[in-house]
Amino acid sequence: MRRRLPLLLALATALVVALAIALIAGRPSSERSSSSSSQTLTHAAGTSGFDGAPLPSDAQAPGFTLTDQYGQRLSLADYRGRVVLLTFLYSHCGATCILIGQQIRGALEELPRRPAVLIVSADPTTDTHASVARFLEEVSLSGRVRYLTGSLAQLRKVWRAYGVTPASTSSATFDRFASILLLDARGRERVLFQSEVLTPEALSHDVSRLEAR
Repeated sequence: MRRRLPLLLALATALVVALAIALIAGRPSSERSSSSSSQTLTHAAGTSGFDGAPLPSDAQAPGFTLTDQYGQRLSLADYRGRVVLLTFLYSHCGATCILIGQQIRGALEELPRRPAVLIVSADPTTDTHASVARFLEEVSLSGRVRYLTGSLAQLRKVWRAYGVTPASTSSATFDRFASILLLDARGRERVLFQSEVLTPEALSHDVSRLEAR
């Protein structure tokens, strides 16, 4: 997610830094000097109540309508009233997408109530019905998620709205910014997870917090 997600990450980082400064200012100088900056930032991030990067704005997620792996037309608006886990993957992605898929699977197994999980194709030319089915089976997500695709023109609009770099443009850039976005029941962007900090426990924790609000 080339433009939008780096911006969201920058905003989330700014929020964490601001919280860190406030925490540091309220502590004795000896304690401040003995704490590492990474520990302080972790503590500051924790004050949000989320394990992922909290997003400082209550921006509505851009809407879209696409077709799932069963041939059904679905709109993001159909899931208003539910927490939504949104990510962009492709079935031939390899390690990055397999890792994200497995982490999603782990989170779903921990949650008493399953959130809506929407995977939007980042490479419709290779995401055939068979390859998508194999990928979902490999990460144990068959029947648990909606894998959405559409025409190249349709998907380009969604990619632009979310700042996604499609796999055909740069697989390296795609891997770098691969992430999961959590939307609350009102359709607002609330939490962002990059793949390198993603765990089932953290993801299920943040979904549960959003469910409780």
